[in-house]
Amino acid sequence: MAIEKVRDYFKQLGIEDRIQEFEVSSATVDLAAQAVGVEGARICKTLSFKNLDGDGCILIQTAGDTKIDNKKFKSCFGFKAKMLTADEVVAYTGHAIGGVCAFAIENPEVKIYCDESMKRFETVFPACGSDNSAVEFTCDELFKYSNAIAWIDVSKLPEAE
Repeated sequence: MAIEKVRDYFKQLGIEDRIQEFEVSSATVDLAAQAVGVEGARICKTLSFKNLDGDGCILIQTAGDTKIDNKKFKSCFGFKAKMLTADEVVAYTGHAIGGVCAFAIENPEVKIYCDESMKRFETVFPACGSDNSAVEFTCDELFKYSNAIAWIDVSKLPEAE
């Protein structure tokens, strides 16, 4: 189970006790916000995109209230954004839709980024590999523990639509 991989990964970092597991689903931004008790924008959603070479993928951790801005994505990566299928997500990350996170990723061809949209908040809540889990991290912790490559700006906020 993917949450066990995340738990083992966090154990190596001494933070496994920070994982929150819920009796209810946290598989969507709205459900996660209800389970955690915060506004949906503070849920860190991890979006997965194809890369050009096809050997791996790009994971972008972004605030729960954002959408990917295709123009910004293309400017950042040099190609058009195309999301992975559910099967591809599992194959590349080891996590299923609803629990996708950037923790305990074993595939070196998966490149992880954090979107600037999360910096509006003191803490955010990404999933931990299951559809009923989360962890509260500062943005610096999220960047560190997810082994992110860089902070990028590829999203648009709701008021910017």
